[in-house]
Amino acid sequence: MNISMRIKRYDPEKESKPYWDEFRVEADPIDRLLDALNTIKWTMDGTLTYRRSCAHGVCGSDAMRINGLNRLACKVLIRDVGNKVTIEPMLGFPVIKDLVVDMDPFFEKYKSVKPYLITYDSEPGTERLQSPVERARTMRAQSVFFVVLVQVHVLRYGVIQNGLGQLL
Repeated sequence: MNISMRIKRYDPEKESKPYWDEFRVEADPIDRLLDALNTIKWTMDGTLTYRRSCAHGVCGSDAMRINGLNRLACKVLIRDVGNKVTIEPMLGFPVIKDLVVDMDPFFEKYKSVKPYLITYDSEPGTERLQSPVERARTMRAQSVFFVVLVQVHVLRYGVIQNGLGQLL
């Protein structure tokens, strides 16, 4: 399947404003959009910049706007975007380069709500096991990357930049 990929590019150290770049990529319908981005980076334009890590929809590092929606490139299949796709960085965050945005302001707010388990007991000396009920309680904190995708899509960053917004 031959797809047209329109990607918003910007390097604040070299350009005064963002611009659109287009690539044609051959991909299977069951390939992930991340695979198509890798094809561009590895065979067409090594300067294309985006984040990727686990490639399994867990870490959230490849969050970007895909056809106007905040999604993870590793979770989106080519067949679901068709033969034309528009990709841009997430809105509301400063662009570091191309599809990479500065998430530091978000993480500072995230840390302020202490998104981890706090224990007041002494160290047990062995691994702490969680029951299914305890695990369910921690899922909210562990899904923060998916929360930020929804946050940025639904709310404008300017509305929540001075507070925690709907994070809690």
